[in-house]
Amino acid sequence: MLTAILEHSSLFLQQLVNGITLGSIYALIAVGYTMVYGVIQLINFAHGEIYMLGAFISFSLLTGLFGVGLPFWLAVLVAVLVCALAGVLLDIVAYRPLRRAPRLAALITAIGMSIFLQNLALLIWGAQIKSFPRNLIPAFFNEPALQFGDVVVSWLQVIILLTAIFLMLALQLIVHYTRLGRAMRAIAQDKTAASLMGVNVDRVVSYTFALGSGLGGVAGILVALYYNAVYPTMGYFAGIKAFAAAVLGGIGSIPGAILGGGILGLAEVFGGGYISSSYSDGIAYAVMILVILVKPNGLFGRQLRDKA
Repeated sequence: MLTAILEHSSLFLQQLVNGITLGSIYALIAVGYTMVYGVIQLINFAHGEIYMLGAFISFSLLTGLFGVGLPFWLAVLVAVLVCALAGVLLDIVAYRPLRRAPRLAALITAIGMSIFLQNLALLIWGAQIKSFPRNLIPAFFNEPALQFGDVVVSWLQVIILLTAIFLMLALQLIVHYTRLGRAMRAIAQDKTAASLMGVNVDRVVSYTFALGSGLGGVAGILVALYYNAVYPTMGYFAGIKAFAAAVLGGIGSIPGAILGGGILGLAEVFGGGYISSSYSDGIAYAVMILVILVKPNGLFGRQLRDKA
């Protein structure tokens, strides 16, 4: 009896660790969705492909596929910067010309850019799943950082959690205590009034895309290392789940995106561990639907009033 209880406790704790790790990743991606929506009310469905791009760029720079092999940490830094730049280019090329167009036009464009970037990755890197060579990444990543009984927490899981916490805190400081953050909040409140007060709307929106895309790139690299797999459609599935996390937390709310990512990650892992891995995605979405039925604006979403 005691042995069964200990085994059950170990399984629960291990699933809890895995759920928090996965939730941290979803939160990093979800913040990109919620930042862009909060500023310009656009659902950037191509954000998942920026996440995928981060994984592929870091892999290519590390393995020398572009003709140059960089050290691990430098490859990661360059990949994140490339993702931030890709987000800015995505805004300039695809979304900025549609600022005054109906929202449906921008939404269709976002879906089109998502499909385009998926196929571009397929053309450049091929359809095969690629893995990071073990000799090119830090050896301690898969070593246990903590171990109590049968519960093991690897250094990579610790790095994922600490990275997510650090980036979320940094983002909150940027949004609430910097000039850029004030401009972002002003545009979210009233874009026309912010423009009349001297805020360069296009520049601030580009900075928003850069921040969100950089976070998405970080998440893509962490997932590629965690699962040791990089493939062209990885951004689609993760992007849909992260969007669900953003909706769950309240689209437009950064704390909501963080909480929504955590809840979705835990629901997916516990559902897969205690019921069946085949139903893990369905269980996570069922939790999201249940919360939204009770609280339609999400956990931290604001109640919007129609203007007369």
